[in-house]
Amino acid sequence: MKKKKVASIFASLLVTAGVMAGCSSTTSGSSSSSNDGGTIKIGENLELSGGVASYGQSIEQGVQLALDEINKKGVNGKKLELVKVDNKSDAAEATSGAIKLVSQDKVSAIIGAATSTDTLAQVQIAQDNKVPLLTPTGTNPTVTYKDGKLNDYVFRTCFIDPFQGTVAANFASNKLNVKTAAVLIDSSSDYAKGLAASFKSAFKKNGGSIVSEEAYVAKDTDFHATLTRIKAQNPAFVFLPGYYEEVGLIVKQAREIGLNVPFMGGDGWDSPKLVEIAGAAPLNNTYITNHYSSGDSDPKVQDFVKAFKAKYNGNSPDAFNALGYDSAYFLADAIKRAGSSDPKKIQEALVKTNSLQLVSGTMKLDKNHDPIKSAVILEYKDGKQVFNTKVNP
Repeated sequence: MKKKKVASIFASLLVTAGVMAGCSSTTSGSSSSSNDGGTIKIGENLELSGGVASYGQSIEQGVQLALDEINKKGVNGKKLELVKVDNKSDAAEATSGAIKLVSQDKVSAIIGAATSTDTLAQVQIAQDNKVPLLTPTGTNPTVTYKDGKLNDYVFRTCFIDPFQGTVAANFASNKLNVKTAAVLIDSSSDYAKGLAASFKSAFKKNGGSIVSEEAYVAKDTDFHATLTRIKAQNPAFVFLPGYYEEVGLIVKQAREIGLNVPFMGGDGWDSPKLVEIAGAAPLNNTYITNHYSSGDSDPKVQDFVKAFKAKYNGNSPDAFNALGYDSAYFLADAIKRAGSSDPKKIQEALVKTNSLQLVSGTMKLDKNHDPIKSAVILEYKDGKQVFNTKVNP
């Protein structure tokens, strides 16, 4: 997921160039040597505070549950030790956090961040220092592959935006049978732009028409005028690929003006805060594409749900919890197969991951280090997410 423009991280990278020069000599061997005792250090660089703290906090819960389970047996006779950094939902903080993790803490790998921008802020550091970086939920394609070049030390646990946007368009066309749609995006978010582009392309190929395209800016709170313009075009469906903070207000205000058509978005909706902001009733007749559903009958999913509820006071896990959990197991599996805490050997093992059974699906990577996985469609009913269907790649 992408919260800000990618370009916003460049200044922070330049500021830290001097520090990078000092830590770029940190080799895989130096990270490995710091883990020669009874533990292997794993960095965690997440949005634990700030604008999208709900995402980072959910991922951390999943990671922690997984490590509790993994460390009961250990990995190659060692425990995984989590070294946490709060990037405060800020790219510059994510950059400095990554530098700390590789140069001071000498971790063998990093899990994070939640958003694509905060992940991209760490990519060059991971590449220069040859330390694997694994994002649970950074869905922008450029995280792993950009301008014809693979970021060979960067991986992800989630599917990417083009797949997500296409799934939404096909659902709208084939399941909801709508022929006209409006698109409403955060103009400051490349995440929203990417999903919207994929949605529009697929929806038009399906014979649909985009009758209205509108935009807002993150942190806006009054959307009545924009929604009134959309309503005037009489769309049968609204695609809203935003984040829970604004999405909740938009859906609530749409219902207030009588715009009662189906709304749909991506994984950026998936936060417990959404229902608090929008209210349960306004969210009826809305849908999201997501990475997993707690309502999936798969035994592996249900075992995870049971364990999560036991640890976290009966709360049902969302997709960010699941992807955090899966990321820890993804990394632990690679460390086990590598037989080492050496980041280079871990990277080589991550590349070779194939048919690893995780909560969010079977993990198999394509040539760009992106998982080939299924998506699920969830529907909101009276404030609850209800499993609708699973879509295979």
